[in-house]
Amino acid sequence: MTKSPSNGLTRRGLLGAFAATAVAAAPTYANAFGFLRGAGDIRRIRLHSGRTGESVDTIYWIEGEYIPAALAEVNYFMRDWRTNGTIDIDTRTVDIIAASHRMLDADTPFLMLSGYRSPKTNAMLRSRSGAVARNSLHMQGQAADLRLNGRSVAQISRAAIACSAGGVGKYSRSNFVHMDCGPVRVWGR
Repeated sequence: MTKSPSNGLTRRGLLGAFAATAVAAAPTYANAFGFLRGAGDIRRIRLHSGRTGESVDTIYWIEGEYIPAALAEVNYFMRDWRTNGTIDIDTRTVDIIAASHRMLDADTPFLMLSGYRSPKTNAMLRSRSGAVARNSLHMQGQAADLRLNGRSVAQISRAAIACSAGGVGKYSRSNFVHMDCGPVRVWGR
């Protein structure tokens, strides 16, 4: 990267400074993104996996543009941990997760129970439970099952439903919420 002769800053340095400023200012931005009420001009996703012990906390979108390196990190994090298979996670799903988390005003990350599922993993889970769909959106990288410490299934599902951007399944007995970017619908209790 070349340096600007006037001040010695690189473009990358300027973007980094902008991102830091945007993170601090994000709560004051007006909603300009339709279904992503509260998403702001930056979008950040924070997830933890109890299965792998890994976490991701990244800004993946700034001023109307997705950041490919951040999305690659999300894709790897949301992989099928049983097969280590990855897929490009649909950015609409990432947006729903991030917007829901922001609306919940939580300091802790979502705990991800399931992100991408390979067809092999989905078939195995389906053989154990009738609640697993044959053509699950998890296999398309379009769904995640999440919980959040300090928030109930009802609270999490209300935030996801407020996005009006996909399916929301409430699984109170198992203490998680399914979020996907498929048709808008709600099920469960």
